[in-house]
Amino acid sequence: MAAPRPAPPTVPPAVISKTALVILAVVACGAVLYWLRGMFTPLALALFLAVMIDGLVRLIRKHAPQLPKRAALPLALLMSVLVFIAAALFIADNAASFALQLVDYTPRLNQLIAQIAGMFGMEVPPTVTELLRRLNPTAFVRNLASGLQGFASDAVFVLIYLGFILASRRGWERKIVGLFPEREKRQEAVEAFLRIRDGVEQYLWVQTVTGVMIAVASWIAMAVAGLDNAAFWAFLIFIASYIPIIGGIVGILLPPVFGLVQFADYWVAFALLGVLYAIQFVVGNIVQPRMQGRSLNMDPVAVLLALAFWGALWGLPGMFLSTPLTVMTMVILAQFAGTRWIAVLLSEDGEPERLRERDTDHTPGEKLPADKREDAHRGKTSVGSST
Repeated sequence: MAAPRPAPPTVPPAVISKTALVILAVVACGAVLYWLRGMFTPLALALFLAVMIDGLVRLIRKHAPQLPKRAALPLALLMSVLVFIAAALFIADNAASFALQLVDYTPRLNQLIAQIAGMFGMEVPPTVTELLRRLNPTAFVRNLASGLQGFASDAVFVLIYLGFILASRRGWERKIVGLFPEREKRQEAVEAFLRIRDGVEQYLWVQTVTGVMIAVASWIAMAVAGLDNAAFWAFLIFIASYIPIIGGIVGILLPPVFGLVQFADYWVAFALLGVLYAIQFVVGNIVQPRMQGRSLNMDPVAVLLALAFWGALWGLPGMFLSTPLTVMTMVILAQFAGTRWIAVLLSEDGEPERLRERDTDHTPGEKLPADKREDAHRGKTSVGSST
């Protein structure tokens, strides 16, 4: 007589209901973020800029202690505005010359199209003018103008949000006391906020430094190859470096594609492709991991999924903010027992609380001394400069 089969393990109803609630909450939050993206996107960008300015303020205070403390914030704002204006003027000047050069490349484009069409057996290849007519450039220009208008209005809202965030920064400590009357709960909330701030700052620091490395090395390679508008391409590569994965692909492929149009010998464009790939590979796989260390503790698959998720919700701004937003989400989810499993999946080593091994009053890029690492992990922190 066969032995009776053991009964299959049953899942407690409480676990099923909690899991269902978490899934429904994620779907509901995603729907709200998508429907109200016009309001949330400028706010997220303003918070992103506020964190950058806050880190710059503490950096100024550390390296210029002779300045009054009240002067650090205005100086940081002035530096940020000057950088923004310089970048806007650089883009406006180089974009115009870039567009004019595209007109001069029309005969070369026709020749290249003819060669490609011949490879596919087309007897009468289309010209650039015919392709533009089929692509309906009027509609493209209309959509581009609408997009630029939307970007301008979003920039205004970002600046308004940023002004109010900076103006209300002094009241956050009182708000935290009001929200968390118990000292232990308040300390946990402060530690979570500081982990988010430090993780975002370290991410920005690493991306900025490695982006400058890639942009400078790429500019040297493009200048040696003789590619037109090498400085403009280097600037675009630097901006694209803030977008995970896609930014690297853009920095590798786009300049050689335009090199095919400019250079008579195709091997120059392919050689440039190889050099740009080598630059991205060395910085992305050797330099960046050493700088980043355990500052983010995010799984690479989570980074890719976050890029797709936030890109689908908020478009290009979501791609820029995908990693900082996911860091924030991971830290918040790790604070609650019912959602900690999601934070564990997002983390690289299964310990989402270990976001960084640095002091909470550090400046971006600064390492924590060995004798303070244990205290930092235990959460012996106080409310420091916060945005």
